Amino acid sequence: MRRILSFLSGIIVGGLVGATVGILLAPSSGEEVRSQFQERTIRLRDDIKAVAEARRAELERELAALRAPYKKE
Repeated sequence: MRRILSFLSGIIVGGLVGATVGILLAPSSGEEVRSQFQERTIRLRDDIKAVAEARRAELERELAALRAPYKKE
């Protein structure tokens, strides 16, 4: 569990640092930068959702496997 939290933390921090550096060094206008920032934020959110859903599915499979020997039929 710690590895997943560390991974997700790394993604979030990396995204924020990358976005900040991009904003500071961008040769674009403010409106263009805001638009790009919004697009990147949406992509980051979608990536985090996908990772969370994949992990949830994996944990549900593991839980089902652990419960299987105790399941009454």
